[in-house]
Amino acid sequence: MKKKIIICCAAVVLLFVGTSFKNDFFEISKQIEIFTTLFKELNMNYVDDTNPGELMDTAIKSMLEDLDPYTNFLNEQDVANYRINQSGEYSGIGASIRTFENKLIIIEPYKGYPADVAGLKAGDEIVKIDDIVIKDFNDNAGDLLKGAPNSTIQITYKRQGEQFTTEVKRQGIEIDAVPFYGKIDETTGYIVLERFNNKASKQVKEALEDLKGQGVNKLVLDLRNNPGGLLREAIDICNLFVDKDEVIVTTQSKVKKFNQTYKTKKKPVDTEIPLVVLVNGRSASASEIVSGALQDLDRAVVIGDRSFGKGLVQRPLKLSYGTQLKVTISRYYTPSGRCIQALDYWHRDANNNAVRTQEKDFNAFQTKNGRTVYDGGGIMPDIQVASAKNSDFTKSLINDYVIFDYVNDYYYNNTVKSAADFEFSDGDYNRFKRFVLKSDFNFETETEKKLKNLLTKNELEALGNDVKISYQNLLSTLENNKEQALDTYKTEIRHAIENDIIKHYFYKEGLYTYNLTHDESVVIATKLLKDSPKYNSILQ
Repeated sequence: MKKKIIICCAAVVLLFVGTSFKNDFFEISKQIEIFTTLFKELNMNYVDDTNPGELMDTAIKSMLEDLDPYTNFLNEQDVANYRINQSGEYSGIGASIRTFENKLIIIEPYKGYPADVAGLKAGDEIVKIDDIVIKDFNDNAGDLLKGAPNSTIQITYKRQGEQFTTEVKRQGIEIDAVPFYGKIDETTGYIVLERFNNKASKQVKEALEDLKGQGVNKLVLDLRNNPGGLLREAIDICNLFVDKDEVIVTTQSKVKKFNQTYKTKKKPVDTEIPLVVLVNGRSASASEIVSGALQDLDRAVVIGDRSFGKGLVQRPLKLSYGTQLKVTISRYYTPSGRCIQALDYWHRDANNNAVRTQEKDFNAFQTKNGRTVYDGGGIMPDIQVASAKNSDFTKSLINDYVIFDYVNDYYYNNTVKSAADFEFSDGDYNRFKRFVLKSDFNFETETEKKLKNLLTKNELEALGNDVKISYQNLLSTLENNKEQALDTYKTEIRHAIENDIIKHYFYKEGLYTYNLTHDESVVIATKLLKDSPKYNSILQ
């Protein structure tokens, strides 16, 4: 009898699952058929000629918009770029490029690579490549710079109002995961990990072993501004510092085959070396797996500012004609069980923005030694550094390239002989303030945005002239506060300017060398590593 009951229950479950699958399958088939017929009729009957490729591209992107920003459709060129990012290799001119408003601007030429050898500088605007005028080119102009190794291109560019031409020979470009490592002092090493491509763990291991050979017995691993990358590389980097068979991350998905527990598989390099990991608000994904795992295992002290908070895992799925869908398949969890995803893309506010998890809703978890850590908003450092966090105002100055444009002018009007002696004076900062106030930089605080959306023009007119004048005066007062913001956030803005100036003159290598003695997070990390009792007390 008992056996019959079990069989009946199993049959009901199978019937329910089968019915559910059939319903889903029918709904999917139905919607595909509707879309196919709509697409066909639209292209056949619309009054003007349509571009089927562009229509489909728009349709796909609109469909994915309501999910999360990491679920993307990749066309054939996107797939090629994705592979370059993962491999760290391509053939081109060796420069970071910004494309916007039919302009192509060099952000950073890589030292010793073709763009640098040809004399191109940060801030140069490329106006023509061979016979192709950039402002008339409709596709991604940056792709024109890539090509077969040893092939040459003529580049016409503008610099400080003048036009120049140079010949650049493309070559194979290798993007290092570790662009810099060195010694802060005789016994403290410093490794910068900039990305998690397929060279990351190998290069970190080589740097670690080299530094240990130079007498280093303490280490700072810098993951600031690292947006992440390959999951397996994050696990292998943790494995350098923790024993074999240690759980680093688990993933949970609605598809069972994507539920995985990832453990370390190799013999570690050093499980005892005192370790500090630096993070900030732009440390994301794989950076958070490494910093979160080492924090949960009480293997490292984390210093800086709260990390970005990306706890979602993506996988590229092959589609037809060489295209792919990069789709979010699961959430990842650190060894203590934390999911540090900060934004909830499935619950949105009135403006359709993803809702951020509030601190009051964070859940507490325990590290290996019983320390309390929290989920829901990125990796919170054990020691927070004020200068590691930028205000929205400073972020806007950086993201809108206001600081970059100022530094370009500074570069052509000032001489900096060495990074060690460089100092950005108060007089220089006052000149920067004047530069910002004369520019078209426009920063709106949340208060301004809400105030501007509070009343329509007709509603304002209906309230009378006195209210209208008071309302406009309030907006004007908030506008003037931008000048005050340049004083309020002077320290962090000044730090961002100094970093950009050093990079302009002495490349990234010069900036990293400068940071060994001038960066507040590095200085705090070095002091902590010298104070063994304090370091150990944090991890206990």
